[in-house]
This record gives sequence, C-alpha cells and structure tokens, in this order.
Amino acid sequence: MMLVTAAWLKPNPEGYGTHTEMGLAKCTFFARTGLPCPSCGMTTSWAWFVRGNIEASLYVQPMGAVLAVAAVWCVWVGLYVGVTGKPVYRLLRVVPGRYFCVPLVGLWIMAWGWKVYIHLAGMDGWY
Repeated sequence: MMLVTAAWLKPNPEGYGTHTEMGLAKCTFFARTGLPCPSCGMTTSWAWFVRGNIEASLYVQPMGAVLAVAAVWCVWVGLYVGVTGKPVYRLLRVVPGRYFCVPLVGLWIMAWGWKVYIHLAGMDGWY
C-alpha cells in the first residue's frame, strides 16, 4: 500500500514536504529548528523510488530508499508465500537476526546526517 501511495504522490523538488500532499501537517521539528528531522525526506524518497529514479531517492533520503527496497522485497516475499504456500521462515534465514537492527539504526543516523548536511550546504532537493 505504501508503494502505491508513493506512486500517487508527486515528489517535492525541494527534497522534503511531499507528505503534505496527503493532508499531513508540515514538520514541526523543521519549523522550530531549521534542520531536517530524522525522517525528513522519506516520503519524497519513496515517491522518487517508485518512479524509477533511484539516484534521486538515495540522494534525497538514503534511508527512504533502503526502506522502499525492503517494501519491494516484502511484496515479492508475499507473492512467493502466496503462490507456493511455503512458510516464510525459510527466506528469513538470510536475515542476520538480532544483529540486524544495529546496522539499520546506524544507517538511519548516517542518512539523517546526510540530510542535515545537504540541507545546510544548500544542496537539498532534486530537480
């Protein structure tokens, strides 16, 4: 459903704010601090991703691109389970288990750092 919603949205060329097309409020963190929040640009990243512009998706918010890839993976896994009837645990053996969250949180922090950097450097957005 999230991939379909992202396809419906038009990515904001500023690199953030696409979520307001769904009637959501502007980011309070950004309004008060002038800095992007940790999830800033996620919706825009997804909107670029579903259009096949992976470069823009990664540039605008790298974590958004990673999560969009995970969503696509989940769609394929769901289709696999639905068609074959085989349990999903067989596919989950490739996931590193309990140690999976630590690198994911680290990646999110680095992605936020990237977003703050491109915003402060005046390079935010994709045109």
